Amino acid sequence: MLPESIIRYCNYQPRCHQEVRNKLYELAYSKEDVENYLSELISNDLLNEERYARAIARGKFRMKKWGRIKIIQQLRQNQISEYCIKKGLSEIDASEYFATAKRLAEKRIGEKNLKINKEIKNNIYKYLIQKGYESNIIIEIINDIINNEVN
Repeated sequence: MLPESIIRYCNYQPRCHQEVRNKLYELAYSKEDVENYLSELISNDLLNEERYARAIARGKFRMKKWGRIKIIQQLRQNQISEYCIKKGLSEIDASEYFATAKRLAEKRIGEKNLKINKEIKNNIYKYLIQKGYESNIIIEIINDIINNEVN
């Protein structure tokens, strides 16, 4: 029989196996009990890492404007399988991803209130790398912004 507190914990939001395992150890369950509870949670579909990966990818992208690299790092830190990571990243629309990165870059330029020069290019590049965006996309965005400035 599953503890009611763990059922509530898993129903509150999607969880990964590691979070639930840590919570069960925090509640002082033995290793054997923890593994039994985990398998029962999985079989009852209260614990699903693919669902967790999809929710994290959607949420971190839409709410925090994280790029794919940072999302992948977050999921790997929680010991999510590569299969589930790929499924999670499939939640991010490519055109929306590019548009979001471009908006972040334009907002950064607006905050600095400067014309495009080498310093602002480096600033945008570092900022978007820190947010987890891929360098090829960042370069494309910077070039796109420069072309729009010239025209």
